[in-house]
Amino acid sequence: QVQLAESGGGLVHAGGSLRLSCAASGRTFSNYAMGWFRQAPGKEREFVAAIDWSGGMTTYAASVKGRFAISRDNGKNTVFLQMNSLKPEDTGVYYCAARVGMAQSYRDAYRYWGQGTQVTVSS
Repeated sequence: QVQLAESGGGLVHAGGSLRLSCAASGRTFSNYAMGWFRQAPGKEREFVAAIDWSGGMTTYAASVKGRFAISRDNGKNTVFLQMNSLKPEDTGVYYCAARVGMAQSYRDAYRYWGQGTQVTVSS
């Protein structure tokens, strides 16, 4: 089992940037592909970005491609989400998730989840 804890959320103006972190503990971090998802009020949790165990392969939702960047540091058991050019529609609770195997974009593929961190983008 792996435990995940997100941090770095907050309130930012449109056009600003935030960097989210997700610290993992428990099993060997490098065994897991990692994903970021978000959930806005009244909406389904949606895929944002994912990264494979080595960091060599990344994938993004179309809505964030070119603005967000996912990365990982296996030595520090941490995955990051750099968010630039933020928009009000990026507002939501951001969750990191872990799975054994390849990085995936669908929510049910991930077994382990953090508690989430709130991101609010004001217009």
